[in-house]
Amino acid sequence: MILYDMEKAPNARRVRWFLAEKGITVETRQIDLPSGENLKPEYLAINPRGLIPTLVLDDGTVIDESVSICRYFEEVQPEPNLLGFDAKEKALIDCWQRRAELDGLYAVALAFRNSTPVFANRAVPGVLEPTEQLQAMVERGVMLTRRFFDMLDTRLGESEYVGSDRFTIADITAFITLNFARWIKLSPGEQHTNIARWFEAVAARPASKA
Repeated sequence: MILYDMEKAPNARRVRWFLAEKGITVETRQIDLPSGENLKPEYLAINPRGLIPTLVLDDGTVIDESVSICRYFEEVQPEPNLLGFDAKEKALIDCWQRRAELDGLYAVALAFRNSTPVFANRAVPGVLEPTEQLQAMVERGVMLTRRFFDMLDTRLGESEYVGSDRFTIADITAFITLNFARWIKLSPGEQHTNIARWFEAVAARPASKA
């Protein structure tokens, strides 16, 4: 089993953190996204989408979506549970995980990929054809990221953690989103006191360093 990884990539970090919470060790190989190693024939032969992370099982099965990789390991090793115990909790955790991803992580990525020089002509991840950067996408990503901060702070005023009353994958996704937002020079403000309380608690988890 091999996990194709990149140390700084948010989605790759999500998987590493998930594995660290479970105490699972997997062989990893680093792929350099900024240099375009993920778009070279050698890697595309493994994952034609050119995305990171990618898990290749011992039987050759390829899983290339970070949450899907996490689901695989949750089934292999159910404890500690990070995706929910019953129907209600599973649905709520999935709901908030998707909100953190779609409303937060993707918004930051929109601004980042459209403003970072190394991704000029590669504004869309995993696409072989040239895709130019657009300033309007940067502005939209910044606006949506600030909206996400407000939504997350409201949620954390209602619940100790993002998806449940305990730590789950929703917290992992939300936390890496806030770290990723620093790459576009955005952070929650002083008014986001609920985020500050939660961020400190989650940052103290040993697996957060994965």
